[in-house]
Amino acid sequence: MDWSIQEIARLAGTTSRTLRHYDDIGLLKPTRVASNGYRHYDDAALVRLQRILLLRELGLGLPQVAEVIEREKSEASALETHLALLRQEQERLARQIASVENTINTLNEGGTLMAENMFDGFDHTQYKDEVEERWGKKAYADSDRWWRGMTDAERADWQKLVSDLGRDWIAAAESGIDPASDEAQALARRHVEWLTGVPGTPAAAPGGDVKGYVIGLGEMYVADPRFGANYGGTQGAEFVRDALRVYADANL
Repeated sequence: MDWSIQEIARLAGTTSRTLRHYDDIGLLKPTRVASNGYRHYDDAALVRLQRILLLRELGLGLPQVAEVIEREKSEASALETHLALLRQEQERLARQIASVENTINTLNEGGTLMAENMFDGFDHTQYKDEVEERWGKKAYADSDRWWRGMTDAERADWQKLVSDLGRDWIAAAESGIDPASDEAQALARRHVEWLTGVPGTPAAAPGGDVKGYVIGLGEMYVADPRFGANYGGTQGAEFVRDALRVYADANL
């Protein structure tokens, strides 16, 4: 049994255009092409598409998606890894939902808010030890104080800023532009402005080595896949690193 491209697009919540693009770049080939020119996909193609969409949701760019799929040939094993990540996220979101529901109920009933119950699942301290090791306890304390001092609206605006920046970096890297181009350098400027806006970082400290920090951070994006995933994987992280270096050499 197989399915037409229109059926798969509808079931997967994507578009026929996207599926055709995946075919053009060799990421997802149709199982067969009918006499009317329509692409069709079988079970194996559907499993591959599921993996592609999962990796895209993790923030990987298309080149990195291809690398991961080709590296991990065992589809069942790869999907088990995806499932574990999804369950972790499901648990975190369930905790956030319960926390917010509890706050709403308490407010509606005129009860007393319990701070220890309000922020379950909102963990911004997961990199605490790593930040303190890299940049010192004061760096973490300053940034933590700044984050806790924000209103909910300010946190939402900040998270949107970071999300938009990551999305724009990935799009720029996938477009194939030069890291030294005006478009890439405009992104680098936004990136540096973002970094200098976080209290506690070397980029925000008066008299700090902003240039060294920006260049070093770019190298870290490439070396550490946790950070590289924010920019579409290794190739995206390399693009960000190169653009930041050009910007730092010219402006910092």
